[in-house]
Amino acid sequence: MSAGILIPILVPLGFFAMIFGIIYLNKKENLAMIDKGMNPKNVTRNPEPYRNLKWGLLLVGAGVGLFLAYIFDQYLSRNDENEALYFALIAIGGGTGLIISFKMEMKELRASGSNWPRVPSEL
Repeated sequence: MSAGILIPILVPLGFFAMIFGIIYLNKKENLAMIDKGMNPKNVTRNPEPYRNLKWGLLLVGAGVGLFLAYIFDQYLSRNDENEALYFALIAIGGGTGLIISFKMEMKELRASGSNWPRVPSEL
C-alpha cells in the first residue's frame, strides 16, 4: 500500500479520534466533579499569569534548537542522515526554555514573598 492511499483514510480518522478524545475527557471530568458534589458550570479556572512566558520560552528554545541542528548539519556533519540530531536539539532547546521559565516564575514568587509552591532552594 502506498502513502497516497493511506493518507486520505488516516487523516480524517485521526482527526475524529482527537475530537472524540477531547469531548470524552471533558465529559469524564464533569462527571467526576458531579460525583464530588461540585457544579461544573460554577467552576472558574484560575488565571495563569505565566502561561504566555512559558509558551514563548518553549518555542524560542525549540527554534534555537532547530537552528543549532541546522548549523551542525550543514557545517559540522559529514553524514547527510541526521534526523535524530534535529529532534534531539529541538527537545533540548524546548526543555531549556521550560527550565528558564520555571526559574523566572520562582524568582518572581520569592520576590513577592509567597511561600507557594514550596520548592528546593537550589535547583
